[in-house]
Amino acid sequence: MMQKKWILTAMLAWSMLAGFSQTNNRPNVLIIYTDDVGYGDLSCNGAKVIATPNIDQLAQNGINFSNAHATASTCTPSRYSLLSGRYAWRKKGTNILPGDANLIIPTDITTLPKVFQRAGYITGVVGKWHLGLGNQSPVDWNKEVAPGPREVGFDYSFIFPATADRVPTIFMENQKALGLEEKDPIAVDYQKAFPGERTGKEHPELLKQPSDPRQGHDGHIVNGIGRIGFMQGGTRSEWTDEELGYVFNNKAVDFIDQSLKHKKPFFLYYAIHNIHVPRMPGTEFKGKSKLGYRGDVILEMDHSVGVVMAALKERGVLKNTIVIFSSDNGPVLNDGYMDQSAETATALNHKPGGVYRGGKYSAFEAGTRVPFIVQWPAKIAAGKRSDALVSQIDLMASFAAFLQVKLPGGEFTDSRNYFSTLMGQSMKSRDFIVEQPANSALCIVKDGWKYLSPSKGPALMGAVNIETGYSPEGQLYDLKKDPGEQANLAAKYPQRVQELKTLLEKIMAE
Repeated sequence: MMQKKWILTAMLAWSMLAGFSQTNNRPNVLIIYTDDVGYGDLSCNGAKVIATPNIDQLAQNGINFSNAHATASTCTPSRYSLLSGRYAWRKKGTNILPGDANLIIPTDITTLPKVFQRAGYITGVVGKWHLGLGNQSPVDWNKEVAPGPREVGFDYSFIFPATADRVPTIFMENQKALGLEEKDPIAVDYQKAFPGERTGKEHPELLKQPSDPRQGHDGHIVNGIGRIGFMQGGTRSEWTDEELGYVFNNKAVDFIDQSLKHKKPFFLYYAIHNIHVPRMPGTEFKGKSKLGYRGDVILEMDHSVGVVMAALKERGVLKNTIVIFSSDNGPVLNDGYMDQSAETATALNHKPGGVYRGGKYSAFEAGTRVPFIVQWPAKIAAGKRSDALVSQIDLMASFAAFLQVKLPGGEFTDSRNYFSTLMGQSMKSRDFIVEQPANSALCIVKDGWKYLSPSKGPALMGAVNIETGYSPEGQLYDLKKDPGEQANLAAKYPQRVQELKTLLEKIMAE
């Protein structure tokens, strides 16, 4: 009897150990998600007047994709799709959010971080959020704000709520504002200034970075920079732009350390704030590039990548960590602040979108064709390149398949399993991708052909000087022969137009 008990105990112990070992041997996963970085902003993708050595090293040690896409040419919908596995245009209210918006990701659906939680991972988000917080309006910033990152699958969060150019200009850790004082509560308003509040519009002499009033960056002033919206209180909570990179880097590394202490694999979504406006790099990076402050924050972004990669190496986990580097949408030079970015890029012939037309906000390729690099030293051979068509929306289903996490059968998603393509084991392209520009029109790409549905709006977005691709007539481009989208072939191939239009309508109706 005693022998049987000993055998059962030994078998149970072995089973527990084997289960732990299996979980422990699973790769860590780090998504480095940058902001407004164009395909042509990286030296590994052809940039000549700026160098990104840490990102280049990622590409040299992994696989660099030339035909990877965010789902939208603006930030909020791309982030929504990345984390939810669903096209943002299927849900109202998922365009660029104000800083006081409520959470737009439903808390009762499967998400990318929830997939990792179900697989036994510790999950964390550090950096820019911009997906809304809470479920009441106005948001009460003086207590824990929920729902938020925790309710969509993140065990730990250290974020700022929206973007650096929008109030509230505060850090939040686990959904609570840092540095908050009871005697100085935070209030936010996106309609009118608070009594006595100094704004960029009324006090331009206080600004160290002038702004274009057409973009609305003339509201609340913090650190000598005007923001969108108005804010009162929280004086000791407000951050300084130059410290953002250092703080987020430290928090990302701290999260990795805490995960390793628990002896569990980690999933970290590191949403770097750079290179979104206002571009105010850490002091050591100011003036280090030839491309003004935009170039300087590219250098700072590359440095952030280097800091986190060095931390993985020092802790002995680099070999078994999948690192994915990408951007939420394409590039923009002048996005509301007069920081000489457009002038220096023109003078030095720097093309942030590479050979592609358009940029952030645009329906053209540079709006959604973004850098996408995957490194996994334990499995991916170094120095690979791939021209397979891939989409960020497929990360959820791909990792679910890899981790053997079954997605609920009755739950609709747009995410599909292309894990073998993402790991460089296959060159299989996605069947199609749907792209969402800043307006309501959609585009679809299949077999190298791109159809842009008719849309309203100007051909050129004046404030940012970007070709939007908006046209009252449908457009068709052969991306294999014409990646710069110069020749509209809609009149020449009406049958191809109809095929893509019909497919797009079918997808929209799902």
